[in-house]
Amino acid sequence: MNRRLGRLFRQRFRLGLPVRHGLLALAIVALPLSGCSSAGMSAFGSNKLAVAEISNIETYTADGALTEARAHFRNDNFGYSAAFYKRAVELAPNRAEGYVGLSASYDRLGRFDLSDRVYASLYQMTGGTAQYFNNVGYSYMLRGNLTEALKNFRKAQKLEPDNLVVANNIQILQRAAADSRA
Repeated sequence: MNRRLGRLFRQRFRLGLPVRHGLLALAIVALPLSGCSSAGMSAFGSNKLAVAEISNIETYTADGALTEARAHFRNDNFGYSAAFYKRAVELAPNRAEGYVGLSASYDRLGRFDLSDRVYASLYQMTGGTAQYFNNVGYSYMLRGNLTEALKNFRKAQKLEPDNLVVANNIQILQRAAADSRA
């Protein structure tokens, strides 16, 4: 059942279909993972699962790479955002923002093998923060593992009970589960 829900969740986001009972709200409120990937070709080629190759990336500073990465992420150019976040992590390995953005970019590219590695590094750096558990939960939700997603959202909620993003993510999962039983 979890895989079916996850597949339905991904299909509706990818195809831009109407989403019942607030699933669309996830795209609006899940920070820093907001935005939906668009269907079709990516901005950097036909392989949506690839990290972009940027010829002059070595000229960017950590701050410049973060600025570019944020802009590309907001515009659903996850291959480019991954490349720029990776550059930011290389230049500023003690700065958590780069790891957060890189893992989110990999998640949106469906490269969970890479995002898991980045999440492990982020955990070593910052520990289990509410943002960390929320983002890991979102990653599991994208994979269709709604049980693990809910576990991580609950951990985030325990750390920050008033966090609206986490509360909305939990509510979305509960509604999706109820819809699947109906």
